[in-house]
Amino acid sequence: MITRVVRLTIHPDRLQEFLDLFESSKSSIRAFPGCLRLSLMQDTSYANQVSTFSTWEDDGALQKYRESELFISTWAKTRPLFAARPEVYSYRVLSETD
Repeated sequence: MITRVVRLTIHPDRLQEFLDLFESSKSSIRAFPGCLRLSLMQDTSYANQVSTFSTWEDDGALQKYRESELFISTWAKTRPLFAARPEVYSYRVLSETD
């Protein structure tokens, strides 16, 4: 499994626009083959800093998503909302509990 963390700093006056975009896209992203989990978190100190956490079956599934029209069109709408360059991290899950 791969966990992908994307930390985004959104222009404060465009945060609601971002949240609306995520809300309208999350079901399609979650339904993408290989996506096992999707979450959006908000920083407790800086409301305009959010992170997406997604879990993927493997790196191949993540890469297929990143090459998909869904990702390309969603990213094109999201990118103008950024106040800073996104930070992106991928982690291989070694152990977890539920």
